[in-house]
Amino acid sequence: MRLQMTLHGFRLPLGLALAATLAACGGDPVAVPVKSPVLDTFVVSAGAGPDGRAWDGTVEAVREAELSAQTSGRVASVEVDVNDRVAAGQVLLRLTLVEQQAGVDAARARLRATEAAAVEAERQFQRFASLARDRYVSGAQLDQARAARDAAGAARDAARAQVSAAGQNADYTTVRAPYAGIVAARRVEPGETVGPGQPLLTVYAPDDLRIEVRVPQSAADAIRAKPQARVVFDDGRSVDAREVVVHPTADPASHSVPVRVALPRIDGDVPAPGTTARVVFPIAGAGDSGVRIPANAVTRRGELTAVYVLKDGRVLLRQVRLGARHGETVEVLAGLAAGDVVARDPAEALRMLASTRANRSDRHG
Repeated sequence: MRLQMTLHGFRLPLGLALAATLAACGGDPVAVPVKSPVLDTFVVSAGAGPDGRAWDGTVEAVREAELSAQTSGRVASVEVDVNDRVAAGQVLLRLTLVEQQAGVDAARARLRATEAAAVEAERQFQRFASLARDRYVSGAQLDQARAARDAAGAARDAARAQVSAAGQNADYTTVRAPYAGIVAARRVEPGETVGPGQPLLTVYAPDDLRIEVRVPQSAADAIRAKPQARVVFDDGRSVDAREVVVHPTADPASHSVPVRVALPRIDGDVPAPGTTARVVFPIAGAGDSGVRIPANAVTRRGELTAVYVLKDGRVLLRQVRLGARHGETVEVLAGLAAGDVVARDPAEALRMLASTRANRSDRHG
């Protein structure tokens, strides 16, 4: 069942029992008779709202890399910090190179020695081969010379591989960005000693985001038949999904089906991975996808977004979750239901609450 507000309001008569409470305070409020001015309100009732069924999901980056140390060493410098934008291949962090460079130098020295030994073994074999043609050396001596030449060549090839490995280990002391993106986390500081596998930085690409939600089995087939979705962020913005993919299998524990929703390229502030968003699928069967109320009826206190609701002769501050704004109205995705009576003017409702507290204090004083 979809919800909307009625266009007409009604007024709270004089002498109605009121009380104040905040949603976070807990406990039932006490109704106290108060004489106060009339309060302009409206009623939330059944009607038209955003079509479809909605589920909450978490924004995640398709490309997110946790860069770890591939060699041991001490952090020499960290070139970036959290929220920095980086280009592909940009240097992010450097480790000390003393041990790794020493390994490279030792490997190169071994390579020079084995190359010299291989050259000498080749010459020795050529001399024995020449003498063997005139029968000055035996066939066994020639075979020994050939084996020595082959062993020297194999030692030379192994030394070349060691030089390549030592050079790669030295390259690991410089950590570069795998692609253009944003630094999401920094886990080390200069001077720290790190080992292979220790996390250093996290980088993600902001132009390739998605949301994964889990839907009941009954809704999965309907979404497959119409793979479309609208994504509503906490700041009220909404975008149409670039792609909707329903997984072919269900979770054996919860029996829910994962649905992957790819986001389009978003101009302006890009939602950060880990933030929540509401995904609305254009399928029938639910009426909790939101209602529209006057934007002026919403009050904000710090991180709390709420409206003043009248219930059982009491005034309550109820937290709500907002969607997109449409002119003078805003969508409420959660927190209101049919029949709720909402104050149009939060400031007037707050004055009533203050008057209620003052009258209660006078009586108890």
